[in-house]
Amino acid sequence: MKKQLIIILMGLSHFSTFGQSSKETVNSKVIFTDDFKEKLDPKNWTVELDSLPNSSVFVKDKKIVLDTKGGVTVWLNKKLSGDIKISYKRKVIVDDGQNDRLSDLNQFWLAEDPNDRKLFTRNGKFEEYDSLRLFYVGMGGNYNSTTRFRKYDGNGQKIILHEKNEKEYLLRANQTYQITIIIKHGETSFWVDNERYFIYSDHKLPQSGYFGFRSTFSRQEIWDFDIEKL
Repeated sequence: MKKQLIIILMGLSHFSTFGQSSKETVNSKVIFTDDFKEKLDPKNWTVELDSLPNSSVFVKDKKIVLDTKGGVTVWLNKKLSGDIKISYKRKVIVDDGQNDRLSDLNQFWLAEDPNDRKLFTRNGKFEEYDSLRLFYVGMGGNYNSTTRFRKYDGNGQKIILHEKNEKEYLLRANQTYQITIIIKHGETSFWVDNERYFIYSDHKLPQSGYFGFRSTFSRQEIWDFDIEKL
């Protein structure tokens, strides 16, 4: 009888866990996804690329490839608002490519131009973005010596909110990272492989803005991109 009771309780425990997982899935909704089948759809993406030689952005094997000598920003040209989760996989490739360099797995989000309704007017050079209002994580920046979380205030100030420059927070060559950005209830956070690197709370957190992949002088792949409403 005891043995039968244990089996029944184990079954109920499994059912309860399954039910909770299903509920979490139901409570979130995918509002955008892209599997990058053939090429970047200009209806969804805008590329701003420094005009240095041997630089290109393209799709290969269902992945965005950033292979650039200079700066590049690939904007999702849809303004995002509300509580959302942005997630994607990303890798910095170091092999025999002419632009291979272990550095700058970077991203912009909640970006807006306080002086121009048109955001996509730049040429990929990093300093061109100083006038924006946004959040920015530069993971493995400065030749893979820093990982920093910044807030751009729209007036040229690029405030460092947090930084983690220890080895475990820097980049590893050819490693796939699961990147997650969450904006919810007046907070925004940045996660790598389910570990929260940074969080920032502000009751005046912007309610909307644009997201962009950012990098410079490197070769990177990006895939499995989706956005969920929370």
